[in-house]
Amino acid sequence: MSKLRVGIINITGYAGAELARLLAKHPMVQICAVTGRSAVGQKLAEVFPHLSLLDLTITSDIDDADLVFSAMPHKASAEAILPLLDRGMRIVDVSADFRLKDPAKYTEWYAFSHPAPELLEEAVYGLPELYRSKIPGARLVANPGCYPTGAILALAPAIREGLIGSDIIIDSKSGVSGAGRTLSLPTHYSEAADNVRAYSLEGHRHLPEIVQELQALALDSVPSVTFVPHVVPMARGILTTCYAHLRTDGLPKVKQIVELYREFYKKEPFVRITSSPPETKQTWGSNFCLIYPTIDARTGRLIVISCLDNLVKGAAGQAVQNMNIMYGFPETTGLEALPLYP
Repeated sequence: MSKLRVGIINITGYAGAELARLLAKHPMVQICAVTGRSAVGQKLAEVFPHLSLLDLTITSDIDDADLVFSAMPHKASAEAILPLLDRGMRIVDVSADFRLKDPAKYTEWYAFSHPAPELLEEAVYGLPELYRSKIPGARLVANPGCYPTGAILALAPAIREGLIGSDIIIDSKSGVSGAGRTLSLPTHYSEAADNVRAYSLEGHRHLPEIVQELQALALDSVPSVTFVPHVVPMARGILTTCYAHLRTDGLPKVKQIVELYREFYKKEPFVRITSSPPETKQTWGSNFCLIYPTIDARTGRLIVISCLDNLVKGAAGQAVQNMNIMYGFPETTGLEALPLYP
């Protein structure tokens, strides 16, 4: 049986490099081409010695592949993807360019007019836990953002069951790799080390994505979401804490909430409901999302904590998971590695 030929656009970023790491040992895949504007003509091993197993030269474009992962920044990703779609290649886009259904949101949140608004409705939002049935037939899958993945998975069971009100607070803390590999002052070691920083309090670009997907889950209300992200001095990982008032007259028991979550995710290979609050290191290098739901009986609030690796379940690992579903491979193929510890 011939292997699936895949390409990676922008392998020189963190998500692109993580894709290569995960795909290197995938038994059903051959990486046929990788691009990176800053390293065209170089051997991949020269740019990333940890990927020396892959004998690849970085090129400027992808001539032929069955499927292409795009790890370009927003706007540039759509521009790179459109010609490949026209040539019949299937796409998993790790950028934000096809996640939102309303093209006006791209002008509002990403400061560009979408070049292919007609594709926004066609693109499948690639969160397998919610959209698995739509992914196999898709030619364009929009890989979710790292913050939205943790927040949506944390809240989905409670919202779908109608247990919480519309006022939701999401507090997320991310490792520095979430900012990407491009040099910037806030991510310099002396700025980020021994420091915690809140940012985008006026509205983060992942907010409309979170609201869009929570709205799709809601039975009879429009979510009002306050989302505050933070950068903490670690390389990778996201810990998200969600708060929402319970709508029930009598508070359910914590055990009932836990059972609801276990039932909702019982068939999901990469979601684990934990018996104690999870920690980011418990997900490092893995495609797992760990979730811990509980109740603050004093205030009548549901509190849900989720943890994931922003470069794996929050980006490259979820992209590989989507590819596996698209081609009918066992969903966990290439993603079986347990988390690194310590």
